[in-house]
Amino acid sequence: MQSRVWPLRFLFLITFLVSRAKCHELDPDNNSTRNFLNIFKSKTKAPPGPCYCSCGLRNEDSRIVGGQTTLINEFPWQVRLSYMNRFYCGGTLINDRYVLTAAHCVKGFMWFMIKVTFGEHDRCTQKSTIESRFVARAFIGNFSFLNFDDDIALLRLSERITLSETIRPVCLPSNKDNLYVGANALASGWGTLHEDGKPSCLLQSVDVPVMSLEDCRNTSYNSRMISENMLCAGYPEGKKDSCQGDSGGPLVTEREDKKYELIGIVSWGNGCARPGYPGVYTRVTRYLKWIMNNSKDGCFCEHS
Repeated sequence: MQSRVWPLRFLFLITFLVSRAKCHELDPDNNSTRNFLNIFKSKTKAPPGPCYCSCGLRNEDSRIVGGQTTLINEFPWQVRLSYMNRFYCGGTLINDRYVLTAAHCVKGFMWFMIKVTFGEHDRCTQKSTIESRFVARAFIGNFSFLNFDDDIALLRLSERITLSETIRPVCLPSNKDNLYVGANALASGWGTLHEDGKPSCLLQSVDVPVMSLEDCRNTSYNSRMISENMLCAGYPEGKKDSCQGDSGGPLVTEREDKKYELIGIVSWGNGCARPGYPGVYTRVTRYLKWIMNNSKDGCFCEHS
């Protein structure tokens, strides 16, 4: 079983170093320790009235393995997570205060050291137009590294993010019973373009079909590894898949109204794009009540 995050030995090393760092060394892009410490003063407040925005709108004029480079800000809900200013995971904006990601991108980390970057396409080029926030609080359920079940985490931002054309939440599913079998889904991230490769500078996306739970359990995976909280997507022959560095990122599908809703969170897989081993994602519909209960102080865009 292999997560889609960077190798754990690298992350454990970073955690070790961070635990011994001084406050002013934690974020090389921020010269103000005071601004960093302000995240602890964040208080839960009611959302600031109705949000006059629409969720799930993709920006388009019309690597991920086997995918293609996205247009600039094509997926405005995509976020990048960094730790000690090093990219390691992805995430998805769901309202003006909360981001969904994988639990294995958060558990064991000092979550207040996780920086969330919005509106980014080329992560290797510094731009003044992108926005970033620290994590003020993290919610994790019953996740375990033993089986990767319940691989979901909710991140509360240190400050609300201003929504715009380049920073916009995805829609959450409206039907908790939808299994999405056969749906064409899109995974996106800055992960490696092949197994054990280097992460991409440019945001990549790949289309993969959603499999039934039964079909996934009949692949080369041990059937006991695939729980009902998981969703599998990919091709029998492999070739297209998410990979290392894509962990926590979104798997979305287009609705009839042309808006996109979040159906999965990049979780794990055996290698990347191997025949018989589809990508495994956290099934978002299993956690809708948990998500709403823990993010109700955020302002959700209308869904219809």
